[in-house]
Amino acid sequence: MTDFLTRFSCLLDVGTAANATRAFDIYTTLMAENSREDPPAEPFLLTLSPEFGSARLWLRDPGSADQQLVITFVTRCAAAFGLTGHWGFQWANIASDPVIDGFSGGAHLLDLSTGRTLEWISTGRWLADRLPQGAAR
Repeated sequence: MTDFLTRFSCLLDVGTAANATRAFDIYTTLMAENSREDPPAEPFLLTLSPEFGSARLWLRDPGSADQQLVITFVTRCAAAFGLTGHWGFQWANIASDPVIDGFSGGAHLLDLSTGRTLEWISTGRWLADRLPQGAAR
């Protein structure tokens, strides 16, 4: 049986070590909310790693994770810490076996000041929009 996974790894700079500590509370609250969903979204991992500094959070999948959960977390951190500028990340959708349409990806760009999406792309959707209906992919 083929498994379909969403993979990513990115950083979020929350400005200070104190904000990074508070970000774990935001994460815990979000994961508790998510666990009450039916079904819950696949959670992501959040850590601090000395190699990235004391204010840069490392967000990544544990094998697969829901990218919308990451976006929600980032917008909550941006609102809580008054973050500004743009932030984005990219992901890969992969299949554990080589199946037709089993591979794609995407990227998402946020305005941290407003929490609004500036742009996003899904490569699977992009390709489907550019091929004639029924064309082999």
